[in-house]
Amino acid sequence: CKTDFAQRFATASVAGGCAALISCPVEVCLVRMSNDASQPEAARRNYKSVFDAGARIATEEGAAAFYRGSQPFVMRAMLVGGTQVATYDQFKQLYGTLGLSGLANQFSSSMSAGLIYSIITMPFETAKNRMAFQTPDPATGKLPFTGTMQTIGAVARSSGPLSLWSGFLPYYTSL
Repeated sequence: CKTDFAQRFATASVAGGCAALISCPVEVCLVRMSNDASQPEAARRNYKSVFDAGARIATEEGAAAFYRGSQPFVMRAMLVGGTQVATYDQFKQLYGTLGLSGLANQFSSSMSAGLIYSIITMPFETAKNRMAFQTPDPATGKLPFTGTMQTIGAVARSSGPLSLWSGFLPYYTSL
């Protein structure tokens, strides 16, 4: 049974979204731990391990804190799955018609699909990290970011639209 671009994109998107939702608590712990060292001494959480971070987040903030960044994380994962799988197959077909085969076709398809993937998903990666690491405003108690698109818009307004792709080269080459 042959599948078209839309079917591959939809199937890979659903699979990516499900995987992200399941792994969201660990992702929150990892983002918090990696960003902790960049905080002022008084604001650091000083997690000892992923297990310590998980236990403390659950007891200090409640289980909902693990899913605070889930909307951008799941949306990004859906885009990752869809763009990587569907565009890779499309590029393989395209480069095949241009005479590339074997390793040259695979390499060119991978690099092209990775470029499309990186351009599309980087703003969602930025939103995911900002939402996962946010802290409530001391005066109001409200979180600064409420959803994926609101976060992307707020970051673009405060730091400029290109800031959504800050760190693009390492992001693209880490694929």
